[in-house]
Amino acid sequence: MITAQRSSSGSLQSPRSPSSQPYLSVLVTDPVKLGNGVQAYISYRVITKTNFPEYQGPEKIVIRRYSDFVWLRDRLFEKYKGIFIPPLPEKSAVEKFRFSAEFIEMRRQALDLFVNRIASHNELQQSEDLRTFLQADEETMERLRSQETGIFKKKPADLMQMFKDVQSKVSDVVLGKEKPVEESNPEYEKLKHYVFELENHLAEAQKHAYRLVKRHRELGQSLSDFGKAAKLLGACEGQAIGKAFSELGAKSETLSVKLQKEAHQLLMNFEEPLKDYVRAVQSIKATIGERANAFRQQCELAETMKLKEINLDKLMLTRSDRVGEAEHEYKELKAESEEATRRFETIVRLMNEEIVRFQEQKTQDMGIAFHEFAKGQARLTNSIADAWRSLLPKLEACSSA
Repeated sequence: MITAQRSSSGSLQSPRSPSSQPYLSVLVTDPVKLGNGVQAYISYRVITKTNFPEYQGPEKIVIRRYSDFVWLRDRLFEKYKGIFIPPLPEKSAVEKFRFSAEFIEMRRQALDLFVNRIASHNELQQSEDLRTFLQADEETMERLRSQETGIFKKKPADLMQMFKDVQSKVSDVVLGKEKPVEESNPEYEKLKHYVFELENHLAEAQKHAYRLVKRHRELGQSLSDFGKAAKLLGACEGQAIGKAFSELGAKSETLSVKLQKEAHQLLMNFEEPLKDYVRAVQSIKATIGERANAFRQQCELAETMKLKEINLDKLMLTRSDRVGEAEHEYKELKAESEEATRRFETIVRLMNEEIVRFQEQKTQDMGIAFHEFAKGQARLTNSIADAWRSLLPKLEACSSA
């Protein structure tokens, strides 16, 4: 397995391993805006370094756009049932018209995280679709996207709606609104409850993280505005008090810059990781939906096979000339039922492995995110306290004069 490492910026990256060890390292970089208006999009350079024999060479550089990442996600979701496919950042219709530098960088980091999670996954890193994504030229990728049918033909928004519909159905099962054929497995019920609770708590934490970022930015802007006003006030005053006001204004503007920087760090290293895990839980819920479908299909086939068996027994008792045809149908249905059982059992096994891996990674990532949050707040608080403290002697001297 390729071990994933988290950089100081908080993004998950594969290590540049020695050539003696198997490695697959991917970097999403150099975002460039192309086109205008609704036709505008961002292209990225995707750099792959590997010694996997299945790849064309030790290094490959290709150009990809967001829809190419969606293509990869969709393919993996369809082929790897039971595995939690890493989530993609949402496609924002609002941001499409402005593509701010901050949005572009957040999108780049999220796409880098997405593809490196795939590259570091034991099963997914063997995917032929991943190799295509990392090596094919732009014309080939465009042709592959246009050839997709079924689930792959859906637009990202349609696909997300489909996921939400699946999640809604699973929610109805959990809440008792519907009573379809469902697993009576206490451990599975416990897992579903955990996943839904986790999503709620993560979403709530992310909402308040967003408010913290907004508060930092608003306070930074207020300090900047106050700093300008204080400097103007100082300019029209005389000597000591004028100088004190000017220094107060300058210090306010300095602190404004620090608050804006800390707001950006808070966004990238705290709010975004929380938002990413909200998306990850939604991916798990989509897999739960696939498991529920597989279980229902298995039960329906088993029930149909029993009916076929009863019908076959009746035909044999009456020595009907349709016995041969019925036996053939029964054998085909039995093979299909056995395949459905194997498919369901595989999904169960993979999900059990995936939830352990997910919880271990979540513990590590959330630990880093909350540590970065606390460290940043301590740094900012100390910086603000030191700045105001340095002004106290001069302001006290003015007030006592």
